[in-house]
Amino acid sequence: MGIADVLWRFPSALMAWRNLGRNRVRTGLAALGIVIGVISIASLGMAGAALQQQATSSLGSLTDEVTVSPGQDITTDGITDDQVSEIRGIADDATVVPQKSNSTTITSRNGQEAWVSVTGVTQASAMYNVSRGESPERLQSGALISNGTATRLGLEIGDPVEYDGQLYRIRGFIETEGFGGGNELVLPVSALSDQQHYGTVTIIAEDGAAAQEIAASISERFNGEDEQVLSVFTFGGQDNVGSFLNTLNLALLGIGSISLIVASVAILNVMLMSTIERRGEIGVLRAVGIRRGEVLRMILTEAMFLGVVGGLVGAAVSLAVGLFMFDAIAGDAMLVFNWSGLRYLVLGFGFAVLASLLSGIYPAWKAANDRPVDSLRG
Repeated sequence: MGIADVLWRFPSALMAWRNLGRNRVRTGLAALGIVIGVISIASLGMAGAALQQQATSSLGSLTDEVTVSPGQDITTDGITDDQVSEIRGIADDATVVPQKSNSTTITSRNGQEAWVSVTGVTQASAMYNVSRGESPERLQSGALISNGTATRLGLEIGDPVEYDGQLYRIRGFIETEGFGGGNELVLPVSALSDQQHYGTVTIIAEDGAAAQEIAASISERFNGEDEQVLSVFTFGGQDNVGSFLNTLNLALLGIGSISLIVASVAILNVMLMSTIERRGEIGVLRAVGIRRGEVLRMILTEAMFLGVVGGLVGAAVSLAVGLFMFDAIAGDAMLVFNWSGLRYLVLGFGFAVLASLLSGIYPAWKAANDRPVDSLRG
């Protein structure tokens, strides 16, 4: 059963469908403009959704953290035990991890060397995930080392690494090579006992809002208007990241909508040309009793058909583009089927139909209001 068989009960829709088929090249070009517009809107919207998904996943843990380091007005060479105790009191239930840091060059059995930053920490499991081995809750002996550094030097679990004349057996490989994970050697804090004070204190809060509150309290406690004893840094709440990405998404949608507006102008031109070419035919229809309303419906239905067909094809192509983008950006193509991705297909399709109908209003009004005698004269 063809579309014409379905539309036979609706004469205006059937005539509109047949009219579109009379000049398939012109109809195809008009629909192609709609397809491109829908792809632009939906693809840019889904790109923003994929970026938001990836950013939420990557920054989710960082927004929960507060990093405290010595400020420019501190009188000691680091954060003292008393200051750490005060920070613990302010942080309440949050995890407080003081750290000492240094750097060194470690050498493998075959003589290869690698520069690494050295971190002395006790609560290793709070700070580091490992791809192999273990990340102890309390690191009293042994060492963790970055996975990439271990691979480069050919080190395995149980191999010794030397720091300051002492040997430490490797207990785990640090998983990430990004923030804090690259070229890093993690040792018990006692390994850096030559340093009296801590270089940084990391606070891991329940969520981004709690991290913001703790950061403000620490800054208020230790710093004055013109004095900075401790420098307090946080990535900000996850809501702020989401707000920025929503703004970026709106900008991308604005760019994409330009394509659909251009397509709407093309449809307006197609519909005007079609009504001018068929002026005599419309005059005959009016002369045999076809009412203005039916002519109006016929022209608007033509415009709607262009929007529906172009919107459906554009949405299908956009879905394929979305699968690729979510796989490349977020690492999981199936995330495109979440509402955060699918809503842009619905938005693109709806905008295509609406833009097509608006483009058809003037040509439909003009064709419906021509006097039959004027139309027949040409």
